[in-house]
Amino acid sequence: MPLTPFRIALAILLIASGSIASAWTLQVLGFAPCELCLKERIPYYVGIALAGAACLLALNRSTALLPAAFGFIGLIFAASAIFGGYHAGVEWGFWPGPKDCTGPLDHTQSVNDFLTRLQTFKAVRCDAVAIRIFGLSLAAWNAVISVALAGLAAAGVGACADKRLFS
Repeated sequence: MPLTPFRIALAILLIASGSIASAWTLQVLGFAPCELCLKERIPYYVGIALAGAACLLALNRSTALLPAAFGFIGLIFAASAIFGGYHAGVEWGFWPGPKDCTGPLDHTQSVNDFLTRLQTFKAVRCDAVAIRIFGLSLAAWNAVISVALAGLAAAGVGACADKRLFS
Protein backbone atom coordinates (compact mmCIF):
# COMPACT_ATOMS: atom_id res chain seq x y z
CA MET A 1 0.00 0.00 0.00
CA PRO A 2 1.78 3.18 -1.18
CA LEU A 3 2.06 6.29 0.95
CA THR A 4 -0.17 8.65 -0.97
CA PRO A 5 -0.21 12.38 -0.25
CA PHE A 6 -3.60 11.94 1.40
CA ARG A 7 -2.36 9.18 3.72
CA ILE A 8 0.68 11.23 4.66
CA ALA A 9 -1.42 14.32 5.38
CA LEU A 10 -3.86 12.20 7.40
CA ALA A 11 -0.99 10.66 9.39
CA ILE A 12 0.35 14.12 10.21
CA LEU A 13 -3.13 15.27 11.21
CA LEU A 14 -3.72 12.26 13.48
CA ILE A 15 -0.27 12.28 15.11
CA ALA A 16 -0.33 16.03 15.77
CA SER A 17 -3.91 15.88 17.06
CA GLY A 18 -3.04 12.93 19.30
CA SER A 19 -0.04 14.81 20.68
CA ILE A 20 -2.15 17.84 21.61
CA ALA A 21 -4.91 15.63 23.03
CA SER A 22 -2.30 13.90 25.18
CA ALA A 23 -0.98 17.24 26.43
CA TRP A 24 -4.50 18.38 27.31
CA THR A 25 -5.22 15.05 29.05
CA LEU A 26 -2.09 15.34 31.18
CA GLN A 27 -3.07 18.91 32.03
CA VAL A 28 -6.54 17.76 33.15
CA LEU A 29 -4.85 15.07 35.26
CA GLY A 30 -2.96 17.78 37.15
CA PHE A 31 0.30 18.22 35.25
CA ALA A 32 0.26 21.98 34.81
CA PRO A 33 2.16 23.22 31.76
CA CYS A 34 4.86 25.83 32.05
CA GLU A 35 5.13 28.91 29.83
CA LEU A 36 7.40 27.13 27.34
CA CYS A 37 5.09 24.11 27.23
CA LEU A 38 2.17 26.32 26.25
CA LYS A 39 4.24 27.99 23.53
CA GLU A 40 5.32 24.57 22.22
CA ARG A 41 1.66 23.81 21.46
CA ILE A 42 1.31 26.69 18.97
CA PRO A 43 3.07 24.90 16.07
CA TYR A 44 0.76 21.93 16.62
CA TYR A 45 -2.35 24.10 16.34
CA VAL A 46 -1.08 25.60 13.08
CA GLY A 47 0.21 22.25 11.83
CA ILE A 48 -3.11 20.52 12.53
CA ALA A 49 -4.97 23.16 10.53
CA LEU A 50 -2.50 22.88 7.63
CA ALA A 51 -2.60 19.07 7.73
CA GLY A 52 -6.40 19.22 7.54
CA ALA A 53 -6.09 21.54 4.56
CA ALA A 54 -3.53 19.18 3.01
CA CYS A 55 -5.99 16.30 3.39
CA LEU A 56 -8.61 18.31 1.52
CA LEU A 57 -6.12 19.36 -1.15
CA ALA A 58 -5.04 15.74 -1.63
CA LEU A 59 -8.64 14.56 -1.92
CA ASN A 60 -9.28 17.24 -4.53
CA ARG A 61 -6.03 16.32 -6.31
CA SER A 62 -4.76 19.86 -6.05
CA THR A 63 -1.22 19.17 -7.16
CA ALA A 64 -0.33 22.87 -7.33
CA LEU A 65 -0.93 23.80 -3.68
CA LEU A 66 -0.28 20.49 -1.93
CA PRO A 67 3.55 20.54 -2.08
CA ALA A 68 3.51 24.04 -0.59
CA ALA A 69 1.22 22.87 2.21
CA PHE A 70 3.57 20.00 3.00
CA GLY A 71 6.52 22.42 2.83
CA PHE A 72 4.93 24.76 5.37
CA ILE A 73 4.03 21.82 7.61
CA GLY A 74 7.65 20.64 7.44
CA LEU A 75 8.99 24.08 8.36
CA ILE A 76 6.54 24.43 11.24
CA PHE A 77 7.47 21.09 12.75
CA ALA A 78 11.20 21.61 12.15
CA ALA A 79 10.91 24.84 14.16
CA SER A 80 8.85 22.98 16.76
CA ALA A 81 11.60 20.36 17.07
CA ILE A 82 14.20 23.07 17.65
CA PHE A 83 12.01 24.74 20.27
CA GLY A 84 11.32 21.40 21.99
CA GLY A 85 15.05 20.69 22.01
CA TYR A 86 15.70 24.12 23.51
CA HIS A 87 13.15 23.46 26.28
CA ALA A 88 14.57 20.00 26.95
CA GLY A 89 18.03 21.59 27.21
CA VAL A 90 16.66 24.03 29.79
CA GLU A 91 15.26 21.08 31.76
CA TRP A 92 18.59 19.24 31.63
CA GLY A 93 20.46 22.38 32.69
CA PHE A 94 22.45 22.71 29.44
CA TRP A 95 21.55 26.41 29.19
CA PRO A 96 19.42 28.89 31.08
CA GLY A 97 15.79 29.34 30.23
CA PRO A 98 13.64 32.45 30.27
CA LYS A 99 13.82 34.38 33.51
CA ASP A 100 10.01 34.29 33.76
CA CYS A 101 9.96 30.59 34.58
CA THR A 102 13.47 29.55 35.60
CA GLY A 103 16.14 30.69 38.00
CA PRO A 104 15.78 32.09 41.49
CA LEU A 105 12.51 33.62 42.61
CA ASP A 106 12.51 37.33 43.34
CA HIS A 107 12.81 38.31 46.98
CA THR A 108 9.98 40.23 48.55
CA GLN A 109 10.33 43.27 50.78
CA SER A 110 8.29 41.92 53.69
CA VAL A 111 6.50 38.85 54.96
CA ASN A 112 3.16 40.45 54.09
CA ASP A 113 4.30 40.97 50.48
CA PHE A 114 5.41 37.35 50.35
CA LEU A 115 2.08 36.07 51.67
CA THR A 116 0.18 38.26 49.23
CA ARG A 117 2.22 36.87 46.32
CA LEU A 118 1.61 33.31 47.48
CA GLN A 119 -2.15 33.85 47.30
CA THR A 120 -2.12 35.21 43.76
CA PHE A 121 0.91 33.65 42.09
CA LYS A 122 1.51 30.10 41.02
CA ALA A 123 4.60 29.54 38.94
CA VAL A 124 5.23 26.40 36.96
CA ARG A 125 8.95 26.25 36.39
CA CYS A 126 10.26 25.63 32.88
CA ASP A 127 13.40 23.94 34.16
CA ALA A 128 11.55 21.38 36.29
CA VAL A 129 10.30 18.22 34.56
CA ALA A 130 6.70 17.47 35.54
CA ILE A 131 6.68 13.94 34.15
CA ARG A 132 9.01 11.61 32.26
CA ILE A 133 7.75 8.97 29.87
CA PHE A 134 10.29 6.29 28.94
CA GLY A 135 12.97 8.54 30.39
CA LEU A 136 12.14 11.62 28.29
CA SER A 137 10.38 14.77 29.39
CA LEU A 138 7.39 16.04 27.44
CA ALA A 139 9.60 18.74 25.90
CA ALA A 140 11.99 16.06 24.64
CA TRP A 141 9.06 14.04 23.31
CA ASN A 142 7.85 17.16 21.53
CA ALA A 143 11.22 17.39 19.78
CA VAL A 144 11.12 13.72 18.77
CA ILE A 145 7.53 13.85 17.50
CA SER A 146 8.15 17.14 15.69
CA VAL A 147 11.15 15.65 13.86
CA ALA A 148 8.97 12.72 12.79
CA LEU A 149 6.21 15.07 11.60
CA ALA A 150 8.71 17.20 9.68
CA GLY A 151 10.00 14.00 8.08
CA LEU A 152 6.48 12.97 7.11
CA ALA A 153 5.92 16.39 5.58
CA ALA A 154 9.12 15.99 3.54
CA ALA A 155 7.83 12.60 2.40
CA GLY A 156 4.61 14.36 1.44
CA VAL A 157 6.50 16.78 -0.78
CA GLY A 158 8.22 13.80 -2.42
CA ALA A 159 4.94 11.94 -2.86
CA CYS A 160 3.44 14.96 -4.61
CA ALA A 161 6.07 14.61 -7.32
CA ASP A 162 4.73 11.16 -8.18
CA LYS A 163 1.44 11.90 -9.93
CA ARG A 164 0.54 8.20 -9.89
CA LEU A 165 -0.02 8.38 -6.11
CA PHE A 166 -3.06 10.64 -6.46
CA SER A 167 -5.65 7.93 -6.36
